[in-house]
Amino acid sequence: MLQDCKVGAIVFFVSQLERALAFYRDTLGLPVQAVDGHDGPFGVGEVGDLTLVFIVRSVRAGDSPVVVFNLDGGIDDYAEALAASGVEIVVPVSEAPDGGLSLDFVDPDRNVLSLYQAAGASRRR
Repeated sequence: MLQDCKVGAIVFFVSQLERALAFYRDTLGLPVQAVDGHDGPFGVGEVGDLTLVFIVRSVRAGDSPVVVFNLDGGIDDYAEALAASGVEIVVPVSEAPDGGLSLDFVDPDRNVLSLYQAAGASRRR
């Protein structure tokens, strides 16, 4: 189903945004920064073709990071296909912090995976 997709982002849930950004920027030397989203600030940075995203959210250790597959469109079709295959969807299609759309689901070991499509892309293939 996702053979034409690529991993486009890794999302880290963090307790303190500035502390996380300082670590990835100052300690690891990665180009990360805070940006404003519709739910408040979040962090973002580009590492090659991969985007790192930092969202403040209280989670247990091991619940993060989340691997995100980029879609060119058709997120509703993917959601229906996953549900028809018996995949547990934990966050239905909803607005992502940057205005795109995302969908979170779990694998059999309850690892969270996510689909993302940029704002403006068609919801149907």
